[in-house]
Amino acid sequence: MASTSSSLISLATCLVILGNLLAHSTEAARAFFVFGDSLVDNGNNNYLATTARADSPPYGIDYPTHQPTGRFSNGLNIPDIISEHLGAESTLPYLSPALRGQKLLVGSNFASAGIGILNDTGVQFANIIRISQQLEYFQQYQQRLSALVGAAEAKRVVNQALVLITLGGNDFVNNYYLVPFSFRSRQFSLPDYVRYLISEYKKILMRIYELGGRRVLVTGTGPLGCVPAELAQRSRDGSCDPELQRASALFNPQLEKAINQLNSKYRSNVFIAANTGKTHADFISNPQAFGFITSKRACCGQGPYNGLGLCTVASNLCPNRNLYAFWDPFHPSERANRIIVSQFMTGSTEYMNPMNLSTILAMDEST
Repeated sequence: MASTSSSLISLATCLVILGNLLAHSTEAARAFFVFGDSLVDNGNNNYLATTARADSPPYGIDYPTHQPTGRFSNGLNIPDIISEHLGAESTLPYLSPALRGQKLLVGSNFASAGIGILNDTGVQFANIIRISQQLEYFQQYQQRLSALVGAAEAKRVVNQALVLITLGGNDFVNNYYLVPFSFRSRQFSLPDYVRYLISEYKKILMRIYELGGRRVLVTGTGPLGCVPAELAQRSRDGSCDPELQRASALFNPQLEKAINQLNSKYRSNVFIAANTGKTHADFISNPQAFGFITSKRACCGQGPYNGLGLCTVASNLCPNRNLYAFWDPFHPSERANRIIVSQFMTGSTEYMNPMNLSTILAMDEST
């Protein structure tokens, strides 16, 4: 009898310890929220009537299931790889029916391919989730989370979460430079347009803060004039298009300046500027140093540099995606995405301002 009592006490003790460990791991699991465009969309557009989608082969050829998921990648995209570093599962698209119950605690991905800072960006894609709608969905998400865990716990989850936002590239390639003499190019000179974009982006970032975001990773644009799609249309000798490069060169420093202003306003390092333009430029200027055979030609596509049209089953397809910096005419390969996220995690202040993600996460864990 004493032996049975002792065993029961030991079992109860083990259950308490296990419960504490599980509670700690749940508490330690940091939620992750994603806003933006096709660089970070992981399947929301699958649920929409739009041409901006990646739910057909060969997209997803190197994903664990080897099936298309809606990610504009041969495999994992940037949010997936950040989730790996967080020790968490990938966030589900907000429109996914599977996003319910405990899955809400992981966070959610609100991104939608084709969108920009401005609501008139990507109009040719018709039914996409513009950034204002993404933020409305974020509010809706918080109501659903509150119903699950209570208002106080929901607020804690959101305040302690990591947020990623990627916007801006489409405002140039799918708006200002989409067609000759576009409405925006007639309305604004390029420097004035960039200033307007930054002023609108600041409003979006302030809204994220109002909605509870306290650690927000903000990416700049890549070298827009160097992607295979632009080389195919604008380059005769494989050199980057100078006008689109000028757009990136104007936008990224002004975005970083705006982020510094917001951090001063909130007296906290809420926003982290990721210099993705420099990261991209590193492997575009010297692809061999990163193990790529080319940074000009997309793995999947057709025409010059495989940069014309969409990536489809009828496209040229490279046999080894790890050797290509670009998967399709606009989007990096999974391996390039891993290089980008590596800089997020450990990059110097040249790449990450005011500090890299590893430093941020370590600081937050110690408080």
